[in-house]
Amino acid sequence: MATKKTSNTRSTKKTSSRTKQKAGRRKILPIVLKSAGALMLLGIIFFLLVFLGILGPVPSSYQLKQISTPVASEVYSADGKVLGRYYVENRSNVRFEAISPNVINALIATEDARFYEHRGIDEIALLRVLVKSILLQDKSAGGGSTLSQQIAKNLFPREELGPFSMPVNKLREAIIAYRLERIYSKQEILAMYLNTVPFSENIYGIEVAAERFFSKKPANLELHEAAVLVGLLKANNYYNPRKYPEHALNRRNLVIDQMAKYEYITNEQAEKYKAKPLEIKYRVISYNQGPAPYFLEMLKPQLLEWCKNNTNEKGENYNLYTDGLKIKTTIDYNLQYYAQQSVKEYMKNLQKVFDNHWKSRDIFRENPEIIRSAIRRIEKENGNSNIDIDKALASYNKEITTSLFTWDDLKEIQTTRLDSLKHYLKLLNAGFIAIEPQNGDLKAWVGGIDFRFFKYDHVKAARQTGSTFKPFVYLAALETGLSPDRYFENKFTVYEDYDNWAPRNSHEEYQGYYTMKGALAQSINTISVDVLLETGVSNVIDVAENLGISADLPQTPSLALGVASISLKEIVEAYAGIVNDGSPVQAHYLLEILDNNGNTLETYGYPGYKKSRVSPENCRAVINMMEAVVEDGTGKGIRTVYHIPGDFAGKTGTTQNNSDGWFIGITPNLVTGCWVGADDPRVHFRTTTYGQGAYMALPIVGKFFYKTYRDQKFASLKYSTFKQPEPELLAMLDEPQYKEILEADKKFFDLAKIFGGKDDAGLKERKEKSVEEKKARPLWNAIKSIFKKKK
Repeated sequence: MATKKTSNTRSTKKTSSRTKQKAGRRKILPIVLKSAGALMLLGIIFFLLVFLGILGPVPSSYQLKQISTPVASEVYSADGKVLGRYYVENRSNVRFEAISPNVINALIATEDARFYEHRGIDEIALLRVLVKSILLQDKSAGGGSTLSQQIAKNLFPREELGPFSMPVNKLREAIIAYRLERIYSKQEILAMYLNTVPFSENIYGIEVAAERFFSKKPANLELHEAAVLVGLLKANNYYNPRKYPEHALNRRNLVIDQMAKYEYITNEQAEKYKAKPLEIKYRVISYNQGPAPYFLEMLKPQLLEWCKNNTNEKGENYNLYTDGLKIKTTIDYNLQYYAQQSVKEYMKNLQKVFDNHWKSRDIFRENPEIIRSAIRRIEKENGNSNIDIDKALASYNKEITTSLFTWDDLKEIQTTRLDSLKHYLKLLNAGFIAIEPQNGDLKAWVGGIDFRFFKYDHVKAARQTGSTFKPFVYLAALETGLSPDRYFENKFTVYEDYDNWAPRNSHEEYQGYYTMKGALAQSINTISVDVLLETGVSNVIDVAENLGISADLPQTPSLALGVASISLKEIVEAYAGIVNDGSPVQAHYLLEILDNNGNTLETYGYPGYKKSRVSPENCRAVINMMEAVVEDGTGKGIRTVYHIPGDFAGKTGTTQNNSDGWFIGITPNLVTGCWVGADDPRVHFRTTTYGQGAYMALPIVGKFFYKTYRDQKFASLKYSTFKQPEPELLAMLDEPQYKEILEADKKFFDLAKIFGGKDDAGLKERKEKSVEEKKARPLWNAIKSIFKKKK
C-alpha cells in the first residue's frame, strides 16, 4: 500500500507541474503575441512615418518620373569632340545603347548579381547581410543594397536623425528603389545608375570617367578597362588608377574574377585579361582644363545671355550649368590641340631664355615702379583704392606657403607675397588665334599659357601692334594710287612738324632705295612713315577701319610703326579681310545649341556677306608683298627653320623696347596670329635679338603649321594657292625690291666721276628728280585707275 501511495504522489506532482507549465505558457503566449503585435504595430507606424515622408521626404512616383540630375553643358568642336564643360557637377548623360556590355556585366557581377531577378529590393542579399555581416561580423559579405537603392542614395541625400538615421534611410531607399523599378526598365535603371554615380576626381557618370581615364567613349571600353572603372565605385579615391595604380590593378582583377564567377566570361578569359598591364590614357576635359579653356570663357557670357532669354518646356529659363545643353562650335579639335601644344612648347623654352637673360640683373630694382603699380592694381581689385604703397610693401614681405606655376611643375613652396608677385610678373605670356578667311570660321583660340593661373585672355587684349600694322599702310598707298614699282629712299629724317620726331630702323641702317614690297619684307620703318605721309594718315585709317579695325587709331606718323593698341583678334580678322579680297571678316564660332536630348534649340547662321571695301587687286598685291616677308625678309624662319611648304605670307611685329612680339602667318585657307610678351610692357627683353617678333612669336606659328601639315587631315591646306594680281600689277611687284642707287643717279654719278668730281648738291637734285619721274610713269598713269579705291 505504501508503494502505491508513493507512486500516486509522484504522478500527482508531475500532473501539477505540467499544469503549471501550461498555465505559464498560457500567460507568456499573450505577452509574446502582444509584444509581436506591438512590434508589428511599431513597424507599421515606422513604415508609415517613412512612407508618408514624415521622417524625411520620399519622392512620389510622379516626381521619380521627372528625375533631373544636374548635367554639365558641353561645348563641342566642329568635328564632334568635347572641348569643355560648364557644370556644378562634372557629369554627362549617356544612353544605355552607348555603354559597352563590358561595363554592364562588370557592374552587375560586382555590385548586384541578382539585378535581373529582384524588383528593387534583394531579400536574399539582405538576409545574407543580416547573418554574415551583423551576426557573424563577416565584413567580406558585401552590402545588401541593390543598384536601384544605390541610385536612391545618390539622387536623394540621406537624412540625419541620430540613432534612427540608418533604419530610416535604408527603408526610405528601399521604398524609392521599389518605385523606380515600377517606373523604369532594367536598362533605364542601369543607365541611370552609371550616369549618376561618382567615379573619381569630382567627375560623375560613365561617359566622363571613360573620357578621363581612357580617352574613349563608353561604348568602346574593353573588358579590362571597364573593370577598372567599375572597380572605382568601391572607393573612388583609393582605387584611382592615376594616383594609386597598384590598388586599381588589384581591384580590377577582383572585378574580373567576379565576372568569371557569374559566368560573364570564362576562367581562361579572366586570366587573359588579368595578365594585361594597367594602362590609362589620361585626359582632362573640364571647364578650365580642357583643350580650349580661354575659348569657353570667352563664349560663356553669350551663352548665359541666351539662357536668360530662352525657356524650356516647363517655362523655366535654361541653366547653363545644370541643363546639359550641347553647344556646337566651329573650332577644329586637332587645330586647337596643335595651337595649345605649340604655345606651351615654345613658351617653356622662351621663358628659360628670358630668365637667363635677366639672371645677372634685377629688373625690379632697375624699375621699382613695376612692383608698386602691380600692388596698386591688386589692392584696387580687392577694394582697397586708397592704399599706402609703402605699408602694403611691408605686408607683402610676410612669408606664405603657396603653389607657384612653373613650366616644370606646380611647386609648393614657402615664400613671400612679394617674391610670388615678382615670379608671376616675370612670366611671359602669349595669345594665338586661327581663322578661315573665306567665312570667318574660328578654328583655334589660345588666350594664355595656363588658364588655372592666368585668366586674362591675350587674344582679346589690346597691345601695340608694331610692324604688323604696316600692311594696312601699303594697302592704303595702293588704294590712293602709289605705284608698287616706285622706289623710296631709306634715309634718316627728322620731322620738324611733329616735334622733331625721327623714326629709326631696328638695324640702324639708312641707305639705298626700296620698293614697297622690299620695305615691307625688311620692315624698313623710315619708308613706312614716308609712305604713310604721302598716302595721308586719314586714308590709312579708313582702310584699317574698312577691314574691321575698331580700335582708336592716332592721327600721327607713328601710326605707320604700330603705336596703336589693337587686339590680336581684330588684327587677324583684318588680315583675313585682305585674304578675302577686301571683304571684312568677323570671327564666327557658334553653330548650334541643342538640349540634353539632342533637340535643336538655336541655329546660328553666318554673318551676312559684306561687299569688298578695298580693291581685291590691291589686297592681292599686299599678300604678294607679305610673301616676300617669308621668302627673304624678317619672317624667313617659316621656311628656313620650320620648313613650311606651299603658299605662305606673313608679317612680323616688334614694339618699342621689345615689349611685344607679333607674327601673323597667312595661308590661302587659314590666317593665324600670335602675340607674345609680359602682362606689364615694362617687363621685356633688353635686346631686339630676343625681343623681336621673329624670335618671340614666329616660332609658335611655325610649330603650329609644322604639326598641322604633318596631319593627313589637313594635307590639302599646303597645296592651296593665293589669288594672283593681274599681270601688269604683278610685273610691277616683281621689280627688284632694293637698289643701292637709282639708274638715273648712277648715270649722273658716273659722269661726275669722269669730269673729275662729285657734285653732292647736284646728285641730291638728280635723286629728287628721279623720284618725281617714277611718280609720273606713263604705264602706271594708264592703269592706276583700275586699282584705285572706289568711292
